[in-house]
Amino acid sequence: MGEGDFAEALPLRPRYMATVTLKNVKKIYDNKVTAVHDFNLEIADKEFIVLVGPSGCGKSTTLRMVAGLEEISGGDLFIGEKRMNDVEPKDRDIAMVFQSYALYPHMTVYENMAFALKLRKLPKEEIDKKVREAAEILDITSYLDRKPKALSGGQRQRVAIGRAIVRNPQVFLMDEPLSNLDAKLRNQMRAEIIKLRQRIDTTFLYVTHDQTEAMTLGDRIVIMKDGYIMQIGTPQEVFEHPANVFVAGFIGSPQMNFFDARLQKTGAGYQAAVAGAVMPLSDRIQQKLAEKGCGDRDVILGIRPEHIAFALTPGEHTVAAKVDVSEMMGSEIHLHVTTQDSKDVVLRIPTTELSEELRGGLGYGTPIYFTFREDLVHLFDPKSEESLL
Repeated sequence: MGEGDFAEALPLRPRYMATVTLKNVKKIYDNKVTAVHDFNLEIADKEFIVLVGPSGCGKSTTLRMVAGLEEISGGDLFIGEKRMNDVEPKDRDIAMVFQSYALYPHMTVYENMAFALKLRKLPKEEIDKKVREAAEILDITSYLDRKPKALSGGQRQRVAIGRAIVRNPQVFLMDEPLSNLDAKLRNQMRAEIIKLRQRIDTTFLYVTHDQTEAMTLGDRIVIMKDGYIMQIGTPQEVFEHPANVFVAGFIGSPQMNFFDARLQKTGAGYQAAVAGAVMPLSDRIQQKLAEKGCGDRDVILGIRPEHIAFALTPGEHTVAAKVDVSEMMGSEIHLHVTTQDSKDVVLRIPTTELSEELRGGLGYGTPIYFTFREDLVHLFDPKSEESLL
């Protein structure tokens, strides 16, 4: 069976538009701690949305409210046209995959996958057909007679996903499903989820703390912090146009470098005084600053490690620094350097841009110089930390 045969493999019952709408949804616990504040999100039919953020940001709580495992303290949740606040989890037509797999240890893989269908009292032949077709898609047919303890972590996670698939849910919820796997298996399973998404006709809401998962899986990403939404956008939007300092630092690896800088308005336009150097700004940035009527002011200047240009000799608009650590990553070198005003900065330099003798890395204390790509600079307000661009 080919990858494109999945829709035919699992016959779908009539399907309504599986949009998910959260309007001013909040979660307040008994001790008056607010875990989620006024969460507003509209998920389109068949869209893959990823909630991402550090531990304690409210992403799993939000997912559990959609699932019905947490009571909604305020606001409204709709799946399709129906308000779901008081609907039991079993009646929401959702399927959830947990971080811990949540497989029944005394049942075989086949019995685990068939369990929800047996509760629905589906005919035995239909159950068998759905389980075997899902198992074939997930490449776990040979494990159907095994118990979960005889499977690896990746195989168990496939079983958990298969158990959800056979139910043909309107909304597919995933709570950090890959976090228990090792790095290689995580990459493999991430690719499997991308393929799976292309095969099944449903809406996905996926929770992770891993920005790589968020960037590779999501049609749109919801970045959260302390129960608040920081930004909603496509992976490209949040990477290229972060709304604030938090998003800019959270998305991207190694994370964005931040400098205390001074925006200067001259007769020729704007420039940024930073780390003892004066940096020109691109026409696009000049125009946006002019539209906002910015004058001379303090700013936080952000630049990603891969957008810093490296040099061994000083030049116009360069910052002087000394190497602390040189990490050889194969196709690139990560340079950790300290500027003359004791600011730690990380540079990502492709090895193809270095001479043969420098490809092995630069020694501790080596003096270097760097400048910024003028069109890829980010500017933020120091008080609100919101983007000025």
